[in-house]
Amino acid sequence: MKTQNWLLKQAQTNPNHLAIDDGRDYLTFLQVQEKVTILAGKLAQTDAGDKVGLLALNSLDTYLLALAIICSGKTIVWLNWRLASEELFRQIDDSELKVCLVEDNLLRPEMDDRFIAFSDFQKIAGKDVELVQEFDYDHVASIMYTSGTTGLPKGVLQTFGNHFYSAVSSALNLGLNENDEWLCVAPIFHISGFSIIMRSLIYSMTVRLVAKFDAKKISQILSEEPVSIMSVVPFMLKKLLKIKQEMKTSYNSNFRFMLLGGGTTNKPTLKECENFSIPVVQCYGMTETCSQIIALKASDALKKIGSVGQPLFTTQLRLLDNGEILLKSPALSPGYLNLPEKMAKKKLDGWYRTGDVGHLDKDGYLYIDGRIDEMMISGGENIFPQEVEQVYLQHPGIDEIAVVGKKNLEWGEVPIAFVVGDQSLKTEDLIHFGFEHLAHYKVPKEYIFVSELPTNASGKIKRYLLREKIN
Repeated sequence: MKTQNWLLKQAQTNPNHLAIDDGRDYLTFLQVQEKVTILAGKLAQTDAGDKVGLLALNSLDTYLLALAIICSGKTIVWLNWRLASEELFRQIDDSELKVCLVEDNLLRPEMDDRFIAFSDFQKIAGKDVELVQEFDYDHVASIMYTSGTTGLPKGVLQTFGNHFYSAVSSALNLGLNENDEWLCVAPIFHISGFSIIMRSLIYSMTVRLVAKFDAKKISQILSEEPVSIMSVVPFMLKKLLKIKQEMKTSYNSNFRFMLLGGGTTNKPTLKECENFSIPVVQCYGMTETCSQIIALKASDALKKIGSVGQPLFTTQLRLLDNGEILLKSPALSPGYLNLPEKMAKKKLDGWYRTGDVGHLDKDGYLYIDGRIDEMMISGGENIFPQEVEQVYLQHPGIDEIAVVGKKNLEWGEVPIAFVVGDQSLKTEDLIHFGFEHLAHYKVPKEYIFVSELPTNASGKIKRYLLREKIN
């Protein structure tokens, strides 16, 4: 199945609609098309092949180059600038890149002639080209390497069809407004960021692009600019609430909601959001599903604390007897780069095995208990870290918490908690709090206070780094 190139469609039907705003430059869809065509002409002069790497920050240049790549009929390989060079080269070799475009300030001495700085790329004398007229739904638009919280990252293939159905499901859930403007501070190399750009092309929506998260700057944007939606992770939301308390500012009249990924948030935070009239839509998704596929309505947030909600329109959900979450969705990736057998092993009668474990309440709302590979066995009993964390996040003195297993000669493993919050909290009080809500074997007996938890680009906790500290 094919569809008209989404950028060409918007440039034709909504030429004067604002497509991208980075706070300095403002481009309509027609202007984006014109600039992307020039960049595609430069790209045609390189020996790129069918895939082009992008190692870049959130910037207007990155946005335009990404569109130039897909509108040239090529695939973007998104690379995480936070990676060590060894990790970076492993992914570049795995994806067999001949060309990787690099933001100037991200260049490294060890980079070879496959890497082209943005400034050098701009100097290339381009030739006249036409952008591809159609996108094939089965064609791979982007490749993103999984975060690798365990094991080596795998290159997830994301087709145009995956992106389209992800956008459609999101729109059916969140609704569309002709004046929508989505603030993108999530890294574009991550699905939470790039999906905003792809939705923009499908919805005819403005992207307000921000280079990095700064709570004061973001609060100012939300107050003074017509942003209607912002994607956040829990720590961002809490920082914004703190600034809101200090500054006593109101968000603009066009603002609709926060889309919260990377984990659910606690009742005190949701109550605070309610007091400030900030709707929060919590959701669940992954790189393999091109962003969220399950979401909790803002109106259900306080009634269903800890839940990620219900499947979106194109998503089917079921649980195995052990609680593993299985999914079907047209937004699901067809597989992993150079690993054709990997996706097949993750399928069960056509259902995708997520590796996450959860449970449904009587109303069919999903709660994530944890990952199968993160499960602890203590004295023969199963303990899922996220179940324990969800309880402790209700404690007013705890801002963030991560629970991991510590080796124990008597019990096999025991839960240990790393806590960001009020360091005057006493261990015995925290244990007592746990006993009020959890079976005793699930309650951590040791609490280690830290200034922050190690996370990957998507905000997920790197538990293996915490386990290394105690085992």
